[in-house]
Amino acid sequence: MSRDLDCPVQTQMAVAVLDRSFSSEYPASSKTEGRPLSWKRVFVQTDNGSVLGIELERGENAHSVKKKLQIALNVSTEESSLTFGDLVLNNDLSNVRNDSPLLLTRNQMHRSSSTPCLSPTGNGVQQRDRSGPIAILGCSSPSPEMKQLAKDIVKAIRNDVDPVAVNSGMGGAYYFDNIWGEHVAIVKPTDEEPFAPNNPKGFVGKTLGQPGLKRSVRVGETGFREVAAYLLDHGNFAKVPPTMLVKITHTVFNVNATVGCNHKVFHNNSQPVSKIASLQQFIPHDFDASDHGTSSFPVSAVHRIGILDIRIFNTDRHSGNLLVRKVGPGSDNFGVQTELIPIDHGLCLPECLEDPYFEWIHWPQASIPFSEEELEYIANLDPVKDADMLRMELPMIRKACLRVLVLSTIFLKEGAAFGLCLSEIGEMMSRQFTGKEEEPSELELLCMEARKWVEDRELFLPEAGVEDDDDDFTQFSLDGEDDSDAFESPSFSRFGPMKASHRKHAAGAGPRPLQRLGTSCQF
Repeated sequence: MSRDLDCPVQTQMAVAVLDRSFSSEYPASSKTEGRPLSWKRVFVQTDNGSVLGIELERGENAHSVKKKLQIALNVSTEESSLTFGDLVLNNDLSNVRNDSPLLLTRNQMHRSSSTPCLSPTGNGVQQRDRSGPIAILGCSSPSPEMKQLAKDIVKAIRNDVDPVAVNSGMGGAYYFDNIWGEHVAIVKPTDEEPFAPNNPKGFVGKTLGQPGLKRSVRVGETGFREVAAYLLDHGNFAKVPPTMLVKITHTVFNVNATVGCNHKVFHNNSQPVSKIASLQQFIPHDFDASDHGTSSFPVSAVHRIGILDIRIFNTDRHSGNLLVRKVGPGSDNFGVQTELIPIDHGLCLPECLEDPYFEWIHWPQASIPFSEEELEYIANLDPVKDADMLRMELPMIRKACLRVLVLSTIFLKEGAAFGLCLSEIGEMMSRQFTGKEEEPSELELLCMEARKWVEDRELFLPEAGVEDDDDDFTQFSLDGEDDSDAFESPSFSRFGPMKASHRKHAAGAGPRPLQRLGTSCQF
């Protein structure tokens, strides 16, 4: 009788078999008695969310990793795939960095829940997991601030300071405290997201890697997007709290009773559970933007958050994920001065263009022109450099997400250079509704036009074709692009988006604003 890959109890027990020889709290190669120096360590997450730490020796490949998994889980090598972001690992592991998270999925033809679920007994556990409660993943050089945050949490865990589950929201989240019982971080396990297998609030039904709450963001991939938003907030311009991707172990985490098993397997809270999760510094605050009038929000704070949201194509910027902190009395002692802290960036950087959501788009502050400091910040943004940085720090990020980052940053830079304000740029990225019909945004129409321009150029002037060493990187999906022929080319008006019937540019009206974007994107 074979074991079931979906059984959370079994796979959590398997961690003890595979994850060993790490006595420090943070990732580092180490030597055990009678064993050679390890080459690298990876954390394999099954599609039901369970995490297995595997220590690799130099020369090992994807085949040997799956052999180790086969021993622990009794899963045939031919029945599973090991992936690292977009990359399916068939053999070579040289592109996989130490302490990277990998995803183990069963091939489609073997996705059956009919196999009985067996829970291994303690006799099958050869050695306990000694990797420590927290391991930082992906980041090449964690900042001293992030290292100290992890140390404070580990110290509290070892002093029996228990985390607290967050009741609000659709996904699983937990406040972790320091030894004095003060909240210092919020942890969101990737397998407890909405629709993920171990969601504690009943929103289940999908495995990791499938389309999630937004079809352009896969289940289990919001965590590294949280980290990406922090990494892209250069100089803490928008005040995104420090965020990192971690492997974290604790008894507080949720494992649902019937994840792929024919019979109920209840998680024993006395047994620690390992999760891959985003860990973000907790910021003390007074309320969120939904509890306070927007008139007291500083123009600069709204602009800086809006600039970030446009760059990362945020599809979920609502008032509930803008924290508000009082910093002193207002001018002439009237009212209060406030600052805004943006959180919850798990639905940014979608894999295709869709309708973003910007709560600030109709706030008065968004209609005020950018300051010289803000224009300088925007002008200095380098989208290609940012994409390279994310590929280095978060190598599991998908290319499609990076394409959207490059595109939206170029759009922001061109719009700001032309003199558009924040609300105008946001409007041009947002879809419009005419009756019950949803029309593509000005940005989507511009991309359709730019791509058609490239195709026509290659058709009539093949010798002048666009040179690109990475053709795959310069292509992306447009949500609903099959209807592109039904829409006319965009006309960019300085005074806001035009009606669909007026989008065709009138002859002799002069050059269109943002015309350069059409030739610089080259999608």
